[in-house]
Order: sequence, then structure tokens, then C-alpha cells
Amino acid sequence: MKPPQDVERGLAAPEILGLDTRVEIRRVAAQLLEGMPEGTGRLVIDLTNTREVDSAGLGALMLIQRMAAERRQVVALRNPSEEVRFLLALTKLQDLFIIECDD
Repeated sequence: MKPPQDVERGLAAPEILGLDTRVEIRRVAAQLLEGMPEGTGRLVIDLTNTREVDSAGLGALMLIQRMAAERRQVVALRNPSEEVRFLLALTKLQDLFIIECDD
């Protein structure tokens, strides 16, 4: 059994993370965060199959990160595309997340 600090939950982001999908990803992320003990755990958002993120999608990621921070948890973004990494850097949001790349 893993110690509590190693609790990890994951979700796959949709192909297009934006206006039409932002509410659902926030809802699922909130459930996963609340399912972990406060002060421990990390939420991994898998962006492997996400090819487009707009401002609403970035806003959703920010809100998810804020929810996690309030619970003293971390959010990792797995395999964001070059474009998503550029957007995070451009908006100075990359430091809010742990960025994990397979390459």
C-alpha cells in the first residue's frame, strides 16, 4: 500500500480543451482532488491526445490548479504538446504545474 503522500489520480484531457469541455474537466478534476486526503496527492492531467487548448481551456487548467493549491495538492500535466507548452510559457503559467514529458 502506498503512503498517503504518493496518492495519485489521473484524468485524460479531451482532444479539444476549450469552451465546450471546460466544465466537465473541472467537475471531474474537483471530484478526483476531493477524493484524495487534503495536503497530499497529485492530480495528473494527461494531455497526450489533446491537440487544441484555447483560453477557456487554459482557464480551466488554472482553476483546477487553484483548487489543488487550496487543498495543498499538486497538478501535473503529462505530455503537453509543443503548442500547449508554448501557451503555458507565454502566459507565465508553466510554473504552476509540474510538466511531465515522455520524450
